[in-house]
Amino acid sequence: MSLPVSVLEAAKARGVMIATAESCTGGMVAAALTDIPGSSAVVDRGMVTYTNAAKVEMLGVSPATLDAFGAVSEETAAEMATGALRHSHAQLAVSITGIAGPGGSDHKPEGRVCFAVAGPLGVKLQTVEFGAQGRANVRAAARDHALGLLLAALTRL
Repeated sequence: MSLPVSVLEAAKARGVMIATAESCTGGMVAAALTDIPGSSAVVDRGMVTYTNAAKVEMLGVSPATLDAFGAVSEETAAEMATGALRHSHAQLAVSITGIAGPGGSDHKPEGRVCFAVAGPLGVKLQTVEFGAQGRANVRAAARDHALGLLLAALTRL
């Protein structure tokens, strides 16, 4: 069984709707889930918030958080996930913000991706250093990692 199918079946079994808030993956998690027939029983919505303005306007991320920690931070990821919950009918939300590349800096290198999962058990944060493996590979790895985080969160409910 594929990871997206496992996520959908776990969410369906628990009566949980999912929302996504994605930056560097540009909707790849939502696409992976909605590629599967019947996903509308579980997927409420997906928000692609690529710019800081979109993060503020669509998810309610605080400009002060963006100024203090930057878009690629666990603090911003947390506000993205909680904002996705506030702006949806979902009970579980995942957010992704990172540097897919090319580029990055010594402070925030290419391949760094911050995740948050928000739901009934609170907000879980995680930063993963995927490394400079190329934009497509970082984005695919981030998508798969986010799906794994959703599945793990669902198994705890």
